[in-house]
Amino acid sequence: MIEKERITIAEAKEMLGKLEKEDVGEFQRRTLDYTVKFSKISADKAEKLRKELIKKFHLDEGSSIQVVNCLPKTVEELRTVLAVKGKVMVTGQLEEILKEVNQYRGK
Repeated sequence: MIEKERITIAEAKEMLGKLEKEDVGEFQRRTLDYTVKFSKISADKAEKLRKELIKKFHLDEGSSIQVVNCLPKTVEELRTVLAVKGKVMVTGQLEEILKEVNQYRGK
């Protein structure tokens, strides 16, 4: 291992997609299949949204990645994602985060 970095599912999909098919092992193939099935936005959008969540709403990196991966549609879904990380937010803050998420959501 050279470097360790947290990334979104969309970013992992982009990275794995650049690898030559004959150079990847079974683990990488399965991971790519997973990312294809579960990534909801492009890697560029995922990175921008993650940075916006950190900057505007002061979410930690892990929480912002989870929000990007899940792209919650309701306050309740968002509250569940953030509660796992121990972050408690009022409904108004959650609604503002959802507005930001909705700007990046694929149509």
